Amino acid sequence: MTTSSAPEGLLEDFAIRGSGTNAKTGILLVHGFTGSPAAMRPWAEFFGARGYTVRVPRLPGHGREWQELNKVAWTDWTDRVVVELEELEKICDKVFIFALSMGGGTALHVAAHQGDHVAGLVLVNPMIHIPGFAAKFAPLIAKFRTHLKTVGGDIKRPGVSEWSYDALPTKGVVQLAKLLKSSRSTLGMVKAPLMLFHSVEDHVLPVTNTEIIMDEIGSPRKQRIELMNSYHVATIDYDSDFIFENSLVFVEELS
Repeated sequence: MTTSSAPEGLLEDFAIRGSGTNAKTGILLVHGFTGSPAAMRPWAEFFGARGYTVRVPRLPGHGREWQELNKVAWTDWTDRVVVELEELEKICDKVFIFALSMGGGTALHVAAHQGDHVAGLVLVNPMIHIPGFAAKFAPLIAKFRTHLKTVGGDIKRPGVSEWSYDALPTKGVVQLAKLLKSSRSTLGMVKAPLMLFHSVEDHVLPVTNTEIIMDEIGSPRKQRIELMNSYHVATIDYDSDFIFENSLVFVEELS
């Protein structure tokens, strides 16, 4: 399924103003590369239903046409997350960042540079490097090809879509590589508590992404949880409820 047939409003920014005792705790949810807010929407609604204040931004270049992702810089993604963080801080005492895939690399970069503003991180199959020669040759490939075969839609549960692009924009991949290089170089600066979910069967990212983050992050408190019944986009796969419930416990403990 592609963005063109997505239900109205599903690919746009999404927000819920909290209520009750949890209203002062904010949850910022960041989707992955070529993906959309749709992959984070159920998670956001889960927390919104419990009174938390949530925001799910559509990252620049996403949720429209794949060609748009060839026109952005990686700093556009981190800048957008920082803006959303600042907006939440206006009405919240604490803000957590939840992220999927490339959103994880983005969240880690923000947490490294905005450490005092991030109460905790919950990452699902986060991306921190592009293995092999892919990153090295991405700039060369981008000179000759506008896009490659997509890597999106890795979901075990049938009939579910993250409404991602049906192409992999090559200039966007170049920017992705730059983001991940910068994010990895500052992993040691990240001190926020971390809960990381890793799908044992992920057809998009190798386990080295999880291993690098767990080994190099500076967080004194870090936990890795294996997902046994989901592929890469686990936030809307069979293990989604398991992710939601455990992340709720994480937030409650730190709030």
